[in-house]
Amino acid sequence: MPLVFVLNGPNLNLLGRRQPEIYGHETLADVERDCRALAGELGLEIAFHQSNHEGAIVDRIHEARESAAAIVINPAAYTHTSVAILDALKAFDGPVIEVHISNVHQREAFRHHSYVSLRADGVIAGCGTEGYRLALRRVASLVQSRPG
Repeated sequence: MPLVFVLNGPNLNLLGRRQPEIYGHETLADVERDCRALAGELGLEIAFHQSNHEGAIVDRIHEARESAAAIVINPAAYTHTSVAILDALKAFDGPVIEVHISNVHQREAFRHHSYVSLRADGVIAGCGTEGYRLALRRVASLVQSRPG
């Protein structure tokens, strides 16, 4: 089964407890459970990771180069600041789908720019945690349509 890395950036470990009026009440454990269930239905395997540290996310992207067919990434605040994550993603050959729980375009102006979008094959924003499942469906489609 194709392996998909699902990567989560800073503060997502607080999902469900931090600003639930923006991010909802589901926890990251809930998101992981739902992603694993859907991945099985789609014939995918997932490796689910979260870090508050930019370098750890870069390391996971480097690891994905060796083993993953695709990456789903919610870089959180690093979306707007991390050239390092962008550069690591540019070194990854498979599909990349960027996910944001909130609609970043309805929020502060600084959130409207994404470095990650410069590499992403698709961006899903404002669909709540369902965005992760939408991303997995898109990844499955992209992975299955790749030659070889």
